[in-house]
Amino acid sequence: MDYHDIITIEPGKRSGKPCIRGMRITVYDILEYLAGGMTEAEILEDFSELTSADIKACLAFAGL
Repeated sequence: MDYHDIITIEPGKRSGKPCIRGMRITVYDILEYLAGGMTEAEILEDFSELTSADIKACLAFAGL
C-alpha cells in the first residue's frame, strides 16, 4: 500500500510526528491501540473520522 497520500508530517503539528491526513491522530497512536488489543473495527468505531485505509496506511508506514 502506498501510504504517502495518507500519512502526513507537519513540523508544527504533534511535534512533527507522522499523522493521518493532517489530523492530530498519529501513526503511533493507532499502532499503540492495535498493540493494546483493539481491533480495527473498535478503532473505527471510536474515531469516526478514520477509515480502514488509514489504519492500513499506518501499518504500511511502520513496515508491517
